Amino acid sequence: MKNITMIGFGSWGIALACLLDRNGHKVAAWDSNADYVGRLAVSRQNEYLPGVVIPQSICITSDAAVAAKTADIFVFALPSKGLGVIPQLFAGFFKPGVVIVSVSKGFDEGSQARICEYLQGHAPGCAVVALTGPSHAEEVIKGVPTAVVAASACEAAAETVQHVFSTDTFRVYTSTDVIGVELGGAIKNVIALAAGCSDGLGLGDNTKAALITRGIAEITRLGVAMGAKEQTFGGLSGIGDLIVTCTSQHSRNWRAGYLLAKGKGLGEVLAEVGMVVEGAATAETALQLARKFNVEMPIVEEINNVLFAGKTPDEAVRDLMLRGMKDEYYSRSIHTRG
Repeated sequence: MKNITMIGFGSWGIALACLLDRNGHKVAAWDSNADYVGRLAVSRQNEYLPGVVIPQSICITSDAAVAAKTADIFVFALPSKGLGVIPQLFAGFFKPGVVIVSVSKGFDEGSQARICEYLQGHAPGCAVVALTGPSHAEEVIKGVPTAVVAASACEAAAETVQHVFSTDTFRVYTSTDVIGVELGGAIKNVIALAAGCSDGLGLGDNTKAALITRGIAEITRLGVAMGAKEQTFGGLSGIGDLIVTCTSQHSRNWRAGYLLAKGKGLGEVLAEVGMVVEGAATAETALQLARKFNVEMPIVEEINNVLFAGKTPDEAVRDLMLRGMKDEYYSRSIHTRG
């Protein structure tokens, strides 16, 4: 049995906490919103997971010390904008030998660091693991068969996470390619915005297939330029996560893109979705990284134009289709402009 602290207790944190509880681990869940924690501690239900009852064995608290004091494993389950709680509240509990798991997808806005990079910077004596893949909380909590990947520079830590999280409906593979796993998980949210726009415009299956295919090509080019392995992007954290996020109405990023295509502004879309749309936060960083590493990412660039430059989704589609003629190229050996 492990003592596990969940940092962030939204729908994904709840789904994983329940999974870990069923696996026999002792789970303490922390969230900064004391009112939310108080309601949840009494009702044991979250509005985004209807019908799910959180076991009484899971401690729910807004006190970081209560949640973290005995932890063997920390699970970071907040949106990327919540990274600031790590140095403020939790870094002091990151003792040597502790395993820190990121189940979030994005970047630190200020430094462009991947989430695992950021966590490692505040936990030099700990092993950091990215756990990611095609895994909607709404399905994981119901026991729908799901496969994900645990990636770490420390193979033993990845194997620990594999054993702690694995169930008969939640299969965990391991990897050492943290860069590739994290980039796939983060940037697929930007491509999912494009897929939602496509559906909102009524463009059909041909268009969405093109977006998914060319989207993974863009993510792969950037990943290789940053030192990731090509094969990672053909796996669960690459094309797998991209498919599920671009095709499912569970996806808040897909929904945000759909609403953008219906003429709503970004602020109105974010308010209507009601949850964090990580792709909107990731789009700017992804484009900055593309320019830094001299990588062409036209879909990412057009999503930035729609989000922040007043371009309409149909104008973005037109400009993507009218780009200069090219040979289809998906090789890693030339991974920059193409």
